[in-house]
Amino acid sequence: MLRPGELDITRNVPNPGCTPEEAQAYTRWLATHHYENFNVVSWLLPKNLHQHFYNVYAYCRWADDLGDEVPDPARALELLNWWERELDACYEGQPSHPVFVALRETVLVKDIPKQPFADLLKAFRQDQTVKRYPTWDAVLNYCVYSANPVGRLVLYLCGYRDEQRQKLSDATCTALQLANFWQDVSRDLEKGRIYIPLDAAAAHGLTESDIAERRFDDRYVRLMKDLIARTRELFAEGLPLAKMVDGRLSVDLEMFSRGGLAVLDAIEATGYDTLHHRPAINKLKQAALLGRALVVHLVGSNAKLQQPAEPPALGGTPHASAPYRGHHPASAILTQSYDACHRIARASRSNFYAAFLLLPASKRDALAALYAFMRLVDDVADEGADLAAKQRGLANWRAALDDAITGHEQHFDGNAAMASPAATLGAAAEILPALVDTMQRYKMPARYLHDLISGAEMDLTVQTYPTFDRLREYCYRVAGTVGLTCTHVFGFSDARALDLAEKLGLAFQLTNIIRDVHEDYRLGRVYLPEEDLHRYGVSSEDFGRGEATLGVRELLRFESERAWQCYEEGSALLGLIDADSRGALWLLVHTYSALLGRIESLDYAVFGERVRLSKPEKMMFIAKARFGRHTEENILEKRDRDRRRAGGTGSRRRAG
Repeated sequence: MLRPGELDITRNVPNPGCTPEEAQAYTRWLATHHYENFNVVSWLLPKNLHQHFYNVYAYCRWADDLGDEVPDPARALELLNWWERELDACYEGQPSHPVFVALRETVLVKDIPKQPFADLLKAFRQDQTVKRYPTWDAVLNYCVYSANPVGRLVLYLCGYRDEQRQKLSDATCTALQLANFWQDVSRDLEKGRIYIPLDAAAAHGLTESDIAERRFDDRYVRLMKDLIARTRELFAEGLPLAKMVDGRLSVDLEMFSRGGLAVLDAIEATGYDTLHHRPAINKLKQAALLGRALVVHLVGSNAKLQQPAEPPALGGTPHASAPYRGHHPASAILTQSYDACHRIARASRSNFYAAFLLLPASKRDALAALYAFMRLVDDVADEGADLAAKQRGLANWRAALDDAITGHEQHFDGNAAMASPAATLGAAAEILPALVDTMQRYKMPARYLHDLISGAEMDLTVQTYPTFDRLREYCYRVAGTVGLTCTHVFGFSDARALDLAEKLGLAFQLTNIIRDVHEDYRLGRVYLPEEDLHRYGVSSEDFGRGEATLGVRELLRFESERAWQCYEEGSALLGLIDADSRGALWLLVHTYSALLGRIESLDYAVFGERVRLSKPEKMMFIAKARFGRHTEENILEKRDRDRRRAGGTGSRRRAG
């Protein structure tokens, strides 16, 4: 029916009557290669739905282009009628066009009625003859056919058929269509169309000719404010739908709604002049919307903070009778303590806090308590220049930790009572109740936290490390202990988990050391072993240069090999921890290994701007951690796999 070259969309299309496999390959290609504002298929969706979404998208894309990309309205109507005949043949079990060959399976598997597909064609036909809309109701009636069927098709694909969800979907889809109308006024004028209801324009003193001739003034501003307010009401009406569907779909729905609202925000931010300009949402804004949708979903799915933890079955899980928020006479103190820990963790903007959100509430609280303690101890070592004051501060933290664990409130010097060390530390009094509760609930040895304080003390007096064994001891104290405490919270039954946790801690710390080698030198510290510097002919002064020398790059490559081996060996921890904690561990390992991969891909150019991952990358990792499969095969994000040599020096289990 289509003439050769009449539409770009015909490129790569198979011949009529092709096999289902060929047809599906085409719809998949079309969905992944045709430009759209948002991905047609998000990896948030279950994989078994991807091909069905591709098939439905291909139908909609073809119908849209037949109605919108053919300049002659009579020809467009002819093609739309042909497309509906192909739709009829599909439902009669005799599909011919490749799109319908693919769509036929989706229609059967998902039991989708023909009406939503046919309704879309009504809207595209209407566009050929109707260029103006006299009333608000007329515009809404157009949306019934142009937008609402898409939402209903998505619900059918995901197994939802009830009227309540369909009505909420209709509100969201209509709102999205309207937001696009107000955004695209200038583009639609070029096609001779005005979707702004003329009665609403007249209410603000504007005529059809004022809009067609692009007269922008206060009247148009008032009109846009009115239309945007009505559209926001529809978005609000549809928002509850995101809480009534599967978690993976809910993030997509949340993001589409937030994206539509962001369009309205952009119109307001640019002064409402959509007669001459089309406000757009950039990729960074889209990433922020995804991040917000993910956080809303993650927090919502773990919002039952008052629920007590399950009784323990294996090592690392909490005591059934342990005091916890809301279940102990001192619960108010614990609640305040955990809240203080969360404030500290959130304020740090650490990669770790995103992982917290993937855990059940009790484990999330526990990691917040651990992180707050570690953050405050680290701050003592990093802030100020008075060495003696720092040493006293760390000694006070050590004593305060012991006091909190044993329940002692005072120290005695001879016959005189002295104030508790916690009283001199300010924040300690706030976070220690939560920390001790966490240690008791997850059977956590106090020596881990004492070892961490010892690592902070090393930073005060040790500027260089002669051997890797000495560096490994430091890495165990500042990072291995983090892995060990987290693993107790994650829950485990196999003692091998602790060895693997140490390996991952070492991998994380080596990644940080490689990234920060230039900055650390400026602070008077060289963490890389002197024996390795000598091996590659590098002096410590080389780390102070403006760029990495060849020797430095080879040295950093050598150290990254050690880190990669630790990542690869430590990844086995994923299968040894509780299932409800694997997403959090996966996210941490994936993020840190991606950072090392980024450093590697830049050929260790770490002497300029700090190497970091972009916000969209982090948001993607969070979503994959929440909704994807977690395996040892996909836990590492390796950028330059072929450049790393086999074998390597690796790390050994810390002695002692």
